[in-house]
Amino acid sequence: MERETSRIIAYGHPNILAAHRTTIELTREDFLNKTGDCIIGVRADKSLADLDNGFKEFLKQGKRIRISLECNGVTDKIIARGDPRLTFKDKTSMVIRKSDYVCGRTLCVRADKAAKDLDRRLVEELKKGGELHVDLEIL
Repeated sequence: MERETSRIIAYGHPNILAAHRTTIELTREDFLNKTGDCIIGVRADKSLADLDNGFKEFLKQGKRIRISLECNGVTDKIIARGDPRLTFKDKTSMVIRKSDYVCGRTLCVRADKAAKDLDRRLVEELKKGGELHVDLEIL
């Protein structure tokens, strides 16, 4: 049976701004400067390339995805879509986009939130360096 869920563990950072108007990003990098205003998690344990092949296939079929974010008991959710153009090649980061733009770093498109739209209580917990649980679920 193909997997319809995936969990990513990442960590907050004092430089998290979560101010970008069109994207949200997770990265495997362990640093963050203040120009990365879409990044909400560093030291992620997975990149796009690491996701389960079955999960990738569901997204390539254009299925909807729910992205649940949790840090220190504070949660938020994002709904987005897959796209047949997704490649899942990037080994460093994954980007959730409000637009239909697709590149090698794109996880999903047409998201209902960008970094600036996230619950500010969640962002405050991430600024403290908390552990971020990112649950991806095909709908």
